[in-house]
Amino acid sequence: MKRSSGAVAEDVSDARTDGHPTNGAANGTSARLLDHLLDRFGSQATVPFEIALWNGVSYHLGAEDEEAAFRIVVNSDRGLSALRSLSEVRVCESYMAGDLDLEGDMLSLCDLRRVVKQGNPVLDLWRRVKPVVLGQIREDRKAIAQHYEYEDDFYMTFLDPTRTYSQGVYESDDESLETAMRRKLDFAVDACGLQPGMRVLDVGGGWGAFTEHAGKRGIQVTSLTIADHSLRYLEELIERQKLPCRAAMANFLEYRSDEPYDAIVILGVIEHMPDYRRVVEQLQRLLKPHGRAYLDGSADRRKFVHNTFMNRYIYPGNHCSLSIHDFLSEVQQSGMELLSAHNDRHSYYLTTRAWAENLEARKEEITRRWGRELYAKFHLYLWGVAHNFLTNQHQAYRLVLEKNPPR
Repeated sequence: MKRSSGAVAEDVSDARTDGHPTNGAANGTSARLLDHLLDRFGSQATVPFEIALWNGVSYHLGAEDEEAAFRIVVNSDRGLSALRSLSEVRVCESYMAGDLDLEGDMLSLCDLRRVVKQGNPVLDLWRRVKPVVLGQIREDRKAIAQHYEYEDDFYMTFLDPTRTYSQGVYESDDESLETAMRRKLDFAVDACGLQPGMRVLDVGGGWGAFTEHAGKRGIQVTSLTIADHSLRYLEELIERQKLPCRAAMANFLEYRSDEPYDAIVILGVIEHMPDYRRVVEQLQRLLKPHGRAYLDGSADRRKFVHNTFMNRYIYPGNHCSLSIHDFLSEVQQSGMELLSAHNDRHSYYLTTRAWAENLEARKEEITRRWGRELYAKFHLYLWGVAHNFLTNQHQAYRLVLEKNPPR
């Protein structure tokens, strides 16, 4: 480790808490804790990086003859305290509040998550039990509203022109995000054998990516949403482009139709529907004989993975990554048949990396229009998820199912 100046005790002697100098005893404690922090971080660093304090002192960790890949800038004693706590949620909150800044290679920075504490398992248990106690439908609407409560223009700063909020399908790493998204939308249409005039249920309509893509081909899409602003967006899109489609405010698990559908498409929404038995039962109830279902989403080896930052600030409720083994177990016991499964882990890494880079490119506009906290929240979220896909902590799949009529 290389310091730019002085001993640690001197480095933190100008520390401030709420505008007041810290006393000498506190400085001694801070010095010991900072040394411990630097040792912990330095032992886990995969590339050289810097920690820079607000008083101009900086620390270079890793190979001294190599340039730092990223910098953690400590703007206040609150930021230093968050780092010393080794609590992921406190570090994230300090970044959102401006007490820390994170600069440079975010994927390498995310490697330091091995050092920090993830959160409280008791809170994770309540997150899973709460929808059972208070009702899944009610909690779904509340959780979705929290993640999608911001203006549509905000999401457009990092999404591609198709406005698809799930993984693209890449054939090469240098393809554009839009190319990968259009390939995925084409795949969903082709996998379900859709033709003009067919009826399709789009679960979780979002900003109308599938509705527009299929509707322009003469496919009749019913797009479900449980977010008020999404409903307005979909209705305006359908009217503006004169699409043979409709939007409806309804939770998929409660939705009923007098006429069955030729296909059901679920793009990046299975993570919000952890009751796989009810999902499969609905697919069977709403599909015609030999009707097909397409779904895609992020996955994990464990159905519920606790992360305090994600659960508190990004996806509340019992949102969880797809457990493909649990889901396919329900499929196997039903009248549905798995036709194909595709591994999209690398494609989802490329997708979230592109979203994160798009967000960074619009940082000034986002912070001006919506504030630092929202920018920092999504900056952490998108790079953190990209890192999970890159390191195989998360997986991703596309699945195609067919309803087999009883013999």
